[in-house]
Order: sequence, then C-alpha cells, then structure tokens
Amino acid sequence: MPNRFTVPGLEPAKGQATATLLQERLLALLDLSLVLKHVHWNVVGPTFIGVHEMLDPQVDAVRVMVDDTAERIATLGGEPNGLPGNLVARRAWDDYEVGRAAVPEHLGALDLVYNGVISNHRAAIEQLVALDPVTQDMVIEQTEQLEQFQWFVRAHLETGAGELATKGAKTERQAAAKASRSTTTATSNGSRTTRARSSTTKAAPKRTTTKRS
Repeated sequence: MPNRFTVPGLEPAKGQATATLLQERLLALLDLSLVLKHVHWNVVGPTFIGVHEMLDPQVDAVRVMVDDTAERIATLGGEPNGLPGNLVARRAWDDYEVGRAAVPEHLGALDLVYNGVISNHRAAIEQLVALDPVTQDMVIEQTEQLEQFQWFVRAHLETGAGELATKGAKTERQAAAKASRSTTTATSNGSRTTRARSSTTKAAPKRTTTKRS
C-alpha cells in the first residue's frame, strides 16, 4: 500500500522506500526475538544458567528494536505488519533448526542467526544513505547493539587460537555440531593434560628427623 503521507522534508518516494526497507528489518527482528526466547527455554547443560540469564536482556532489547522499527514505519506514513502470517510468508529463511540442546550447540547456531540479521542490517544502512539519514541513525544504533550481543555469544565459541569453533558452517545444524565437537575436544585435551601432569609429579622426599639426645 502506498504511503498516505511522510515526514516533512522527505520526498514521498523516499519515505515509501524507507518504510518498505524497514518492514523487512521488522520481520527479521521479530524472528530474532522469538529465536532468542526459544534458546532461553531450551538450552541445557552444566553452564546453562549463565547463558539462560544472558539471553533475557537480549530478548528485551530486541523487542524494543521491534517497537522502534514499527513506529518508524508508521511515522513515515507506512503500515507496519508484524502478524505471524506475514512473517512466514515474506521471510527468506527457515525456522531455527535446533531444539532442546546443550549450550555449545545453541550458541553455535545462534551465531549464524546473528550473522544473517547483522549482515542485512548493515546492507540496510548502506541503502539508507540515499534515503533517510534519520532512519539510518536508528538502524546504526540497533546494529551496534546486535553486534555486541553476538560478541557475548562468540566469547563462548572462540578457541585458544583465536578462531570461532563454528568456522565454515553454512547451516545452524552444522554450526551446532562444530561447536559441540570443539567443546568435546577441548575437554578431552584438558583431561589428558591433567592426567599427564599427575603421572609425572614426583613424590616429595621424606624428611628425616634426628632426635636430640
């Protein structure tokens, strides 16, 4: 539907193009908020609580982004649509692929989700240069927050060599599997090192005490 109006000083065609671009970002952010909550509910394992509690602030912040984006569309004279049917019909991605799973698997898959959202947010920033700097500023601020959230996730996936455990993964399932294997390997190596140190530790020599006469 064509915009009924737009903000003062902005050409109607640019207002329409900006609102259309934001509608795609709105759907991506809605989906991200649902994925984050899904992971929050379904992550398990020894380090569960730290990740469980890390994700709720991310959910809250992304929900604020959703509201800001929808309201910006309306401000520009557009009609924001966040209905489930519209999301499913217009999205270019499939449902999140991981169900109930351990921390490394979910964080590996979530890293790929953030890759997609952030890459498309950055593409939108480039497009907005020629459309509306005010809207661009909003998307830049969102991107900064999203990149920080991804950093929180990646801190759990970075290896001692400074690489991501999910390197080369193309799907969420692949990323989950790679992250899981990396954690298993690291744990196994740590156990071998501990055993090796234990086996090479020399017993302290017994001290002899001379009785005083």
